[in-house]
Amino acid sequence: MITDEELLETFADFGVERDNAAHFRGRLEHRLLINRCSDCGVWQHPPRPVCPACWSANITAEPVSGNGTIYLCVFLHQGPPAPGVDYSTPYPLVTVELDEQPGLRFTATVVGSRNDDIAIGERVHLDWIERGGVPVPAFRLGDDA
Repeated sequence: MITDEELLETFADFGVERDNAAHFRGRLEHRLLINRCSDCGVWQHPPRPVCPACWSANITAEPVSGNGTIYLCVFLHQGPPAPGVDYSTPYPLVTVELDEQPGLRFTATVVGSRNDDIAIGERVHLDWIERGGVPVPAFRLGDDA
């Protein structure tokens, strides 16, 4: 297993801290981990130290399927320089409502599709890309099954 120091070094530009460290460890194994309350079962993202539903501190990072529906979609025409991001054509960024729970959402890019095909309401599944030498979650159009 990777040490805390190695995790911080590997994801130096990502803001790793106590509440999201497990999420970044999961990325190294191409697993999307989202925090879930062990007492009431509510999923929460972004990670927080306390459950928003029951106020329990009994939070664990658990894998999600990565399947969901596009809830929000934007196309960036400019932005900060990032490895692998080309703004010469609008760069898609979507927020996906994951199947695990209504209101549980995760934001990432869509890969392998024309921008004209990316729209609110479209089904997506989890995929992975490399950015700056680290695995980053992304989505592809269509159901995984």
